[in-house]
Amino acid sequence: MKQTSSKGQQKERQAKTWLTQQGVQIIQENFHCRGGEIDLIGLSSSAKETTVIFFEVKFRKNSSFGHPAEFVTPQKQRRIIQCAQTFLLKYPAYQNAPLRFDVITFEGNQIVPEWIQNAFGAN
Repeated sequence: MKQTSSKGQQKERQAKTWLTQQGVQIIQENFHCRGGEIDLIGLSSSAKETTVIFFEVKFRKNSSFGHPAEFVTPQKQRRIIQCAQTFLLKYPAYQNAPLRFDVITFEGNQIVPEWIQNAFGAN
């Protein structure tokens, strides 16, 4: 189990580095709340606005049991959304910013992740 956890942590670090290279400012890692955790929280700025992005990072050795994004189940999505609400209560400066929920996936030895923007919403 420890090897899986360390591989997951390695992929989260890899995702953080890659996202930073894409212009995302990571403001929080492994944000814990009651019942869940958000892997990475970042800010993406455009000329008009700054968006708060909540990232779930998923890794699978292979796709035998499905694409890594398929493991972000509706139940997992609800926990991430609840955690995002807790984050916004704790950091009210971000409450009026646009929000987005993205998934970063790695499969096998993939170095450049797949970035699924607006993977799910808080509807």
